[in-house]
Amino acid sequence: MAPKGMGDSSSVVGLIPPALKHPRPDREYALVATFLYRLGRFSFRKRHVVALFWVALLALAGAGAAGAPAAGNSSFSIPGTEAQKAFDLLDERFPGASADGATARVVFKAPDGQKMTDPGNKAAVQETVDELSGGAEVTQVTDPYQGGGVSQDGSVAYASVTYEVPGMELEESSREALKAAAEDARDSGLTVEIGGDALQAVPETGSAEIIGIGVAAVVLVVTLGSLLAAGLPLLTAIVGVGIGVATITALASTLDLGSTTSILASMIGLAVGIDYALFVVSRYRAELAEGREREEAAGRAVGTAGSAVVFAGLTVVIALVGLSVVNIPMLTKMGIAAAGTVAVAVLIALTLIPALLGYAGRRVRPAGEKSKLLGGGRAKNDKADRPNMGTRWASFVVRRPLAVLLLGVVGLGAAAVPAGSLELGLPDDGSQPTSTTQRRAYDLLSEGFGPGFNGPLVVVVDAEGSDDPEAVFQQAGDEIKALDNVVNVAPAAPNKAGDTATIAVIPDAKPSSAATEDLVHDIRAVGADIKDGTGADVLVTGATAMNIDVSQKLNDALVPYLVLVVGLAFLLLIVVFRSILVPLKAALGFLLSVLAALGAVVAVYQWGWLSGLMGVEETGPIMSMMPIFMVGVVFGLAMDYEVFLVTRIREAHVHGEKPAQAVVTGFRYSARVVTAAAIIMIAVFSGFIGSSDSMVKMIGFGLAIAVLFDAFVVRMAIVPAVLALLGAKAWWLPKWLDRALPNVDVEGESLAVHDRAADKDDEDKELVRA
Repeated sequence: MAPKGMGDSSSVVGLIPPALKHPRPDREYALVATFLYRLGRFSFRKRHVVALFWVALLALAGAGAAGAPAAGNSSFSIPGTEAQKAFDLLDERFPGASADGATARVVFKAPDGQKMTDPGNKAAVQETVDELSGGAEVTQVTDPYQGGGVSQDGSVAYASVTYEVPGMELEESSREALKAAAEDARDSGLTVEIGGDALQAVPETGSAEIIGIGVAAVVLVVTLGSLLAAGLPLLTAIVGVGIGVATITALASTLDLGSTTSILASMIGLAVGIDYALFVVSRYRAELAEGREREEAAGRAVGTAGSAVVFAGLTVVIALVGLSVVNIPMLTKMGIAAAGTVAVAVLIALTLIPALLGYAGRRVRPAGEKSKLLGGGRAKNDKADRPNMGTRWASFVVRRPLAVLLLGVVGLGAAAVPAGSLELGLPDDGSQPTSTTQRRAYDLLSEGFGPGFNGPLVVVVDAEGSDDPEAVFQQAGDEIKALDNVVNVAPAAPNKAGDTATIAVIPDAKPSSAATEDLVHDIRAVGADIKDGTGADVLVTGATAMNIDVSQKLNDALVPYLVLVVGLAFLLLIVVFRSILVPLKAALGFLLSVLAALGAVVAVYQWGWLSGLMGVEETGPIMSMMPIFMVGVVFGLAMDYEVFLVTRIREAHVHGEKPAQAVVTGFRYSARVVTAAAIIMIAVFSGFIGSSDSMVKMIGFGLAIAVLFDAFVVRMAIVPAVLALLGAKAWWLPKWLDRALPNVDVEGESLAVHDRAADKDDEDKELVRA
């Protein structure tokens, strides 16, 4: 059990060991804590102004969202890749081709014993083609009987429909017309399914998200012991997410933000918003239990817990903004949008929470006043002196640190094993549930034309500088035909100028296979030889080639991204903890948890383990952008718990406790709240597993399992074990670096210094009066 008064910087009036005193004068002691303390008191006192500001901001963002055009599907560009270069060349050399327009494949299958070439079936298909051609946004419809759209056995045929706008921008009337045309063809006895992105819908998160929020509410009530106190983090998190999502919606059309961006921003913003507010409210109740007045308690809560919130939020923002180093515009926009929502959550926790605490008044009671719930602080009754669960667990760990450390590392290592089989890919209709028409169309095309038909390659031959472009086009086609794993090579289709042509190549294997990837590399090797001989560029594009290039680009960017993000956060944590080994331990612990989380994702979504429980109808490659996005978010969240937990441990150590006892004291006052925060975050992320969007579903699961591993294995087991093994060495910092670093005072020691100064002034006044 911690010595009386050691668990809270605001209650410390004893001496600090000389070795732990900061060398600077008191007037330079605080950089962050004092400012936040004043901000907390101001927000509590001027609650009407603060509340009005946030309500006005929410209304302004809502008005902007209501008047903004609907969000479309963010344009997917991968600067610097061959597939993107070829796509841009198509836009330039084939103007008006609507390269980014929506497409649909209407797939027909004849009844058993019949063929699509039978007169009746042929007439039904022709009627469908004519009906689709009259669509307002349709630019072209191919006739399967004139464009080679009938399978060799005659059982399957397809008509391609091209639209002038992207799938997410199609009018609902165009989608309905497409569905109606297919239904009319079904009435004639044909099996008709629709593939492509024309039927693409805005992702839905499902009712599970509401369940996640409900679980968060229950955890808050149990942790804070009050419906009102529990409602404050939920209310402020919803306000923050509302502002963030409304702002994203308002800017979606202008900044080309996809519909997935707002879902991911709400996922992350809701989780951190609840957690940040929870830490401030818990500290406020703890300060009340110390006997402070309410305005003073609000200032102290923001000055101490708020400091941890600021630096935890900074690590999340760094991780999300750092996604820009990958140089994929869509990923950059997603990261920046989510980072903005996190920043709003931080500001709300620092200002709106103390303002609402001012409105709540005495209805938010001191920690432990009416129940055994400590809420992160020390209660006044005798029962509070009993060791709580955090104390008992930390005592167990510091007695057996090596065993706990080995068990944690081995367990996470075992969970990480499937990550070695990670396969990356982009979603296509083959990854859709079998209940969807898109997936059934995909399967019919595979049945009639082969699996590679769903992932055609588009070879663009730029012979602008060639003396004989036609000969170059013919040479390219012939050499590609000679390659392995090629089913069909269409004749070159030149543009009006005759200097550029497209060649459609049908692979033998499915789009996500290693054989198709090898074929793309083989075609590019052929293109390099043609360029050497003729000077013409031969480029490969299409969804399959784009997928391969994205995967390669993300693989190449992962190490620089980790170096940048982990490096910046490492420096930030050195400033926060004034230690070298503690930030190093935090970074290594993160790597363990994220590898274990990736292993779990591979096991469920690629191998199919527990797929029924997780609602995974189709296993396949992991989406290319998912691992690096998850790495960024998980790193930020992992540092959240590191900051919240270890600042309490360092606070106790700075105030004179031995290293092992400081670990126990830190867990006594923070383990309950950190545990509650982790459960809340897991519940919120798990709610997004029910999304209709496969990337959102996968990220929701990945983040939930990563928080589970990081909070309960790394932070709650490995961290105290390592600190117990290191002892005082954990807080070692070279003297020159100690002098060079700014003192941000996350633990709020400057507030304790002011307390001691005020107590001395009172004593002096008493002596004068005596």
